[in-house]
Amino acid sequence: MSCYFLKLFYALLLLLLHAAGSILGFNSLPNITEIKCIETERQALLNFKHGLIDGYGILSTWSDDDTNRDCCKWKGIQCNNQTGHVEMLHLRGCSRQYLRGAINISSLIALDNIEHLDLSYNYFVGSHILELVGSFANLRYLNLSESLFGGSIPSDIGKLTHLLSLDLGKNLYLHGQIPYQLGNLTHLQYLDLSYNHLDGELPYQLGNLSQLRYLDLAGRNSFSGALPFQVGKLPLLHTLGLGGNFDVKSKDAEQLTNLSSLTKLKLSSLHNLSSSHHWLQMISKLIPNLRELRLFDCSLSDTNIQSLFYSPSNFSTALTILDLSSNKLTSSTFQLLSNFSLNLQELYLHHNDIVLSSPLCPKFPSLVILDLSYNNMTSLVFQGGFNFSSKLQNLYLQNCSLTDGSFLMSSSFIMSSSSSLVSLDLSSNLLKSSTIFYWLFNSTTNLHNLFLDYNMLEGPIPDGFGKVMNSLEVLYLSGNKLQGEIPSFFGNMCTLQKLYLSNNKLNGEFSSFFRNSSWCNRDIFTMLDLSDNRLTGMLPKSIGLLSELEELYLAGNSLEGDVTESHLSNFSKLKYLHLSENSLSLTLVPSWVPPFQLIKLGLGSFKLGPTFPSWLKTQLSGLSSFLCDQSAAGNLGLLDLSNNQIKEQIPDCWKRVDTLLATII
Repeated sequence: MSCYFLKLFYALLLLLLHAAGSILGFNSLPNITEIKCIETERQALLNFKHGLIDGYGILSTWSDDDTNRDCCKWKGIQCNNQTGHVEMLHLRGCSRQYLRGAINISSLIALDNIEHLDLSYNYFVGSHILELVGSFANLRYLNLSESLFGGSIPSDIGKLTHLLSLDLGKNLYLHGQIPYQLGNLTHLQYLDLSYNHLDGELPYQLGNLSQLRYLDLAGRNSFSGALPFQVGKLPLLHTLGLGGNFDVKSKDAEQLTNLSSLTKLKLSSLHNLSSSHHWLQMISKLIPNLRELRLFDCSLSDTNIQSLFYSPSNFSTALTILDLSSNKLTSSTFQLLSNFSLNLQELYLHHNDIVLSSPLCPKFPSLVILDLSYNNMTSLVFQGGFNFSSKLQNLYLQNCSLTDGSFLMSSSFIMSSSSSLVSLDLSSNLLKSSTIFYWLFNSTTNLHNLFLDYNMLEGPIPDGFGKVMNSLEVLYLSGNKLQGEIPSFFGNMCTLQKLYLSNNKLNGEFSSFFRNSSWCNRDIFTMLDLSDNRLTGMLPKSIGLLSELEELYLAGNSLEGDVTESHLSNFSKLKYLHLSENSLSLTLVPSWVPPFQLIKLGLGSFKLGPTFPSWLKTQLSGLSSFLCDQSAAGNLGLLDLSNNQIKEQIPDCWKRVDTLLATII
């Protein structure tokens, strides 16, 4: 039967079903034919993809083949069920999966029905994405945060008269002033310009945004001048963030009292706040209704904090998050907070002048997160027992001058939070002996994340570590002086997912690590870093058991022998591979095609020449498109082929990058 008659048959069948439904009184029939995306919009999305580098397969479903032409089914796309128009483009990245390159927003102009656009947490270095955003008249949500955009916010953004949400937070390279036309967005409910490099004076037109629920201008910005609009005329605000070198005026503080809906207040880098009694007084009046208060880097002293929390009534049941980091606070404030903060769940005091030199037993019965990093804690501070909340899950004590003496245990020592503590950060301290390991054995039994990197730990890791720490998922021990063979118990810790042991003095044959381990965690183990140690021997073929590996770092050891396809063929998810500075050789069949596509590749001092191996060219195809892209040719720390005697001609586009030549040749 020809295609024509098949189509005619299905059309007649559809009519008969519809007629039968009407006769039988059915109100509706199932939607047999799905609405497919509009062809012009599909082409627009493919054009948009064309300028991007997708090393993580985020856009893998975006294809032009006949089996996958419906863009409404592509990842990150949502279409209107009735019209088929694209309404949502959601391509939010993360620290390990992101898009790169220079994007061309003009390719999306055909999406004139789009309401939701999220390209946040990607790496669009130097892209000027906002120039044509004003063309999306139906946009309701825009999130371009932390994606390394360049240039200032264009004035035509004020044309987005239907915008309900705008998030430009954390664009590390976004400079310039906020255009006054932003005040035209009278329907705006959410505005986040935090963590940019915006400067200059704020436009008074922001005061026109009377529908705002969320306004955050804090974090890394350096605004100046007086607060030009009346915050009190934004009565629906539940979140307010301000940052920069504002002229803090008493009249501006009065407006805070009109914010009856305010539950979150975030002020950062307001260094003259400490000298404004009126502002502190107004903030104090708000505290009983706040759920979150952040006064970051405001030059606050103990006296300032005492004026804020002058009585227990100021610590109402509402306040659960308090951030007083990067100020000038001492242990006096810490003691004050422990007396009043009965309902606090998160307390951040890092980068202050807190010195704890004797055992303290502060009472924080509800505390879940405590950050005291970058303060000074001398010995004895833990010896009386750290009587925090039995609910404490995250304790951060990075760079606190902690020594072995800080963790000496008495016979009566019991840590009340031992069963609940999930994350413990003791990195960048002065720990030297195995005392900390035995303290951990007796103090906590449920750790998932442990950070002991960049101390001075010596000797072998105690054998009991693998038995007691049987809930660990992430372990950082890099940057110490640990010795001995790699303990085989790491391969027997069934919950372990990431292991960092680089920059130590570990020795012995690498193969024994695999030979003596069960690798019960093989289905979840994604990261192994043993670089810059003293490991010897050959790379065992049993390393292929770790089929979920995404990152493998073995550079800077004394490994030797051949690396064949049997070592690598099981790593379908591998993205980072560093084997440089060993005595290894690659012996691969010429026709071998790797199952992975690498983002970072280190094969320095391998014997690869005189021509590029064919398997390597499969990896260079992705790297070459990245390196040969004029807009992205600066990020060249992705490839190390040094000292490999490769004599094949380097692609012309690479030759214009001086740093690359030094890396490859």
